[in-house]
Amino acid sequence: MDYRVTEHIAYLTFDRPERANALDVAEWEALRSAVERVDGDEDVRVVVLSGQGKHFCAGIDLSVLSELPRQVQASGQDPEVYLVEFIGNLQDCITALERCRKPVIASIHGGCIGGGVDIITACDIRYCTKDATFSVKEVDLGIVADLGTLQRLPRIINPGLAAELAYTARKVDGREAERVGLVTEALGNERQLQYRVGQVADAIAAKPPRIVAGIKAALLHQRDHTVGEGLEFVARYSAGVISSNAVPRNL
Repeated sequence: MDYRVTEHIAYLTFDRPERANALDVAEWEALRSAVERVDGDEDVRVVVLSGQGKHFCAGIDLSVLSELPRQVQASGQDPEVYLVEFIGNLQDCITALERCRKPVIASIHGGCIGGGVDIITACDIRYCTKDATFSVKEVDLGIVADLGTLQRLPRIINPGLAAELAYTARKVDGREAERVGLVTEALGNERQLQYRVGQVADAIAAKPPRIVAGIKAALLHQRDHTVGEGLEFVARYSAGVISSNAVPRNL
């Protein structure tokens, strides 16, 4: 995972282009570490997540799945207990994107497959190229998508479409992704994608960080709560901001 900060923007880049940015366990955990580093960096106000090479992310490296039976046996644990912990760790690597107080923009080109879809659904904003492709591929591997797509995707696009994509592994290109709301905009090529993402990142970076963090917190809170609960949450957050600003500097 490449980590670079420029003018309050953190650029996190998957750097396994020879594997289409398929992630082994170390790379999953590197994603979490990078996001946690971003969260603690007061100089960073917004994050751009992308992939080197021809693809954004091909999801989990298949070698991880092929090694699992040996690892389960070597652990000496109950297989189900071991696997629940293993899956939970990977889930947490993605949920770190939501825990991060800074908005995360996914900049997607090429393939975004399987675990790549899990990752982008945990991002705040998504842009792609028109020729990008998305696939909830797990069904073809004989597994249930278990890292967040089934929980987050139906909140982003039509639930029936989310179900269709999970059941069939059908590919969606960038144009359809824009039309159904999976991404905010599909751009003509990578250069245009980088320019558009840069525009949005610059605009966010120019805003007050504490207010931006409050917006992200309120949006995530609202996803799992009633409107009334959301209003109470944002009222308390705003009250904290306003009251702290009202305290005289010499106190």
